[in-house]
Amino acid sequence: AGDCSSAGRSGACSARQALSNPPLTMASRSALRRGLAVIGDAYARSSRAANAGGGNNAFAGGQHIHRLLFTASRDTANPNGTRGFAANADLPPHQVVPFPSLSPTMTHGGIAGWKKKEGEFVATGDILAEIQTDKATMEMESMEEGWMAKIIVPEGTEDIPVGKPVAVLCEEQADIAAFKDYVPEASADAPPEPKDAAPARAVLERPDYRPIGERSVPLTTGLASKPLEDGAAALAPVLDADSPVMTVRDALNSALAEEMERDEKVFMMGEEVGDYQGAYKITKGLLQRFGADRVRDTPITEAGFTGLACGAAMMGLKPVVEFMTFNFSMQAIDHIVNTAAKTLYMSAGTISCPIVFRGPNGAAAGVGAQHSQCFAAWYMSIPGLKVLAPYDAEDARGLLKAAIRDPDPVVFLENELMYGESFPVSKEALSTDYVAPIGKALVMRPGTDVTLVSFSKMVGFCKNAADELAKEGIEAEVINLRSLRPLDRDAIAASVRKTNRIVVVEEGWPQAGVGAEIATMVMEDAFDHLDAPVERVTGVDVPMPYAANLEKAALPQVEDIVRVAKRVCYK
Repeated sequence: AGDCSSAGRSGACSARQALSNPPLTMASRSALRRGLAVIGDAYARSSRAANAGGGNNAFAGGQHIHRLLFTASRDTANPNGTRGFAANADLPPHQVVPFPSLSPTMTHGGIAGWKKKEGEFVATGDILAEIQTDKATMEMESMEEGWMAKIIVPEGTEDIPVGKPVAVLCEEQADIAAFKDYVPEASADAPPEPKDAAPARAVLERPDYRPIGERSVPLTTGLASKPLEDGAAALAPVLDADSPVMTVRDALNSALAEEMERDEKVFMMGEEVGDYQGAYKITKGLLQRFGADRVRDTPITEAGFTGLACGAAMMGLKPVVEFMTFNFSMQAIDHIVNTAAKTLYMSAGTISCPIVFRGPNGAAAGVGAQHSQCFAAWYMSIPGLKVLAPYDAEDARGLLKAAIRDPDPVVFLENELMYGESFPVSKEALSTDYVAPIGKALVMRPGTDVTLVSFSKMVGFCKNAADELAKEGIEAEVINLRSLRPLDRDAIAASVRKTNRIVVVEEGWPQAGVGAEIATMVMEDAFDHLDAPVERVTGVDVPMPYAANLEKAALPQVEDIVRVAKRVCYK
């Protein structure tokens, strides 16, 4: 190993011993950098001793020092250093470490404890300190490597503003002493403290649902001052007797097939959608036509395959996820609400999630409380989702095609009892290019005395109720919402300005339901036109009974709608 007794060789021997007796394992990349710093320091001492003594040292002049041991910042031709280090006339190269912002809303915090002491080596990625906020304790990592020259803010300090200098790193160990009395300079860019600033408003007293481009128009004048016909919904076409007829099941099936044919990125997944042709035969024939790669049977793991589908959508595919019933979507609601609905916003518009969640929603027949719930109000309250609820075959076909083509996540609420119902469809709706507009309601029957607003299966009940009311001289206007989010507020308000009365019908529970939202909206947009209070007809506020007679009593019936409509007409 040679003679290591002389002072001139002590540094070289230390380096040689470090290299000849390496540890068996290296704990981390930071530990590797610290090791390189020690070895580099040993080589430097060897070089300086050799030059001073004029000896014949193999490491004299540093000609054999590996380039990894010293960066270009140690070159005399680069006095200002590299990376984030800068020098000035009074101090060697250094970097001031600011108090970090560890979340978008963080403005202040505290230092719970320093993990590095003054004089210690700091590698990139090392933990400098533990930061305490009002929500959590987090770690502050170093973005550079160097030596901890000065801790400006001691541990235990609270209410430190983001950006305030808390420490100083220097590039050379020998420069640490130069920062003993370092005091940071005041920032000229620091914003002045606000004087008598008004407190920020966290809640909108009156939500503004209008497109962003229209929000320069103040809401203070109210929407009730609009012309009577402004924003009115389109009238459903009156079809000829020879119009083609289609079941809701076939409408959904044909829409899926045409969109899968049109765009190879579209694929189906869910329980029994393939070999079994779908629990309700909505996916009949798709496996044979498009193959197992695009019609995927899944285990009974809603949370798993919904998360998988969200990931596929973020990577550019267009999944259509079938839930055997939306009651089972509760197993996957974290992915629907927190992954699909929020990712576009949380990624600043860089990651979209074009996905459709579809399946039967609401009550069927004799399936009990756990399979009969309506989730319309749940999902329509979530920003980032679009929520559609078709009534007839034309709705089902046009809205599903629109949902699959939409760049955002769409919750598509069908009704099991409507699958086998047949409806006439227009020739336009049979076109492969046909899509129904999202966010637009449809007037199924015009009227002048009272507005009946509903969605899905209850639209048919409202139409039957309107027929009964007509026998008593009451002309009811029936509105099929079709889209629950976005909600066609203008169409509802326009109808109320015409009829001056409204009844909202839904299968769901009354508290915080769809009807409650519409009632509030009418009070905001058309209060001055009301001649009677807004009325609701909803499901009874109990879990769905299993017995057939009790189940019927728990759901709205045509006679209930007729009775309430007559009440608002004071008849």
